[in-house]
Amino acid sequence: ELPAMKMLLFLFALLSAALPASAAPPTCYSRVLSLSKEITESFKELQTSKTVDSCVETLPRLYLDIHNYCVLAKLRDFVAYPGCDRVVEVNELKEKARSLYTILISYCRRDLVFLTDDCNALEIPISPPIEHS
Repeated sequence: ELPAMKMLLFLFALLSAALPASAAPPTCYSRVLSLSKEITESFKELQTSKTVDSCVETLPRLYLDIHNYCVLAKLRDFVAYPGCDRVVEVNELKEKARSLYTILISYCRRDLVFLTDDCNALEIPISPPIEHS
């Protein structure tokens, strides 16, 4: 019976080592973090796109930091912004922002800790450090 137990443990260890790390279910924090990065990147792409309507230039900035309490107001302002309703990409971005806001205030309310409430920090995104190779 002992060799069978060893074989079972060996198979379990082998299987768990073979599974990718992303096999774990997403946490509230990881979901909010990935969605905020996705929204920020989509907003950057939208602003640099040459084919999008000129109204995009008037949109409120959308640099998001989920560790900053002001992100809630930033999301509310962006979703409520009246301009660019005719631009599909903006509507899609507003929908993602609305989803992030809902997740932050409803599902993750007790799981998140805001480290700052510096609203100015959300106006000027900090560039990532340049990696030297």
